[in-house]
Amino acid sequence: MVYEGRSYCVLVVSSSEKMNEALKPLLTERNFKKVTFTGSVASANRLLLESSYDFVIINSPLPDDFGTKLAIDVSTGKNTVCMQLVKTELFDNICAQIIEYGVFPLPKPTSAAMVSQGIIWMVSMREKLRRLEKKTFTIEEKMEEIRLINRAKWLLIEKKNMTEPDAHRYIEKQAMDTSKTKREIASGIIREYS
Repeated sequence: MVYEGRSYCVLVVSSSEKMNEALKPLLTERNFKKVTFTGSVASANRLLLESSYDFVIINSPLPDDFGTKLAIDVSTGKNTVCMQLVKTELFDNICAQIIEYGVFPLPKPTSAAMVSQGIIWMVSMREKLRRLEKKTFTIEEKMEEIRLINRAKWLLIEKKNMTEPDAHRYIEKQAMDTSKTKREIASGIIREYS
């Protein structure tokens, strides 16, 4: 596979044994640690509730649904990348429905090379999502730190009759003097005065 150092979990939703057999060799490379095959939307939904997958490949139509709603749900609900294979005559219509949700459409009949290329695109998108997840986590962490420091400042204002700038300077000075983070100082203030 293209991206060294990662391994991915894949869910293939396909009721066609012929397609499943064609996909298996493409998904047995070392980067795919868990590949699960299922034949219906209902069973795919159950599996998605039980486990998390990096990729979902949907071979439409399926016995209980076409699969488009599943593709959209997968792409909008989690950091999962989805590809939907659709007959050429339906491709433009389905493409118009799914493309805005980040689902990769692939017309069929197709070739192993095209599916392989699609998988490479999916890996690329998953890595982009992984970087965004880290960035989001960092931003959320920073926001939590700001909330914590503000709470500590308000406690200092209330309990020690400080002004907001004085409370801010107090937290910063305590952090410098004790070689602790402002977060640690704020947590201590909250414990002390709450």
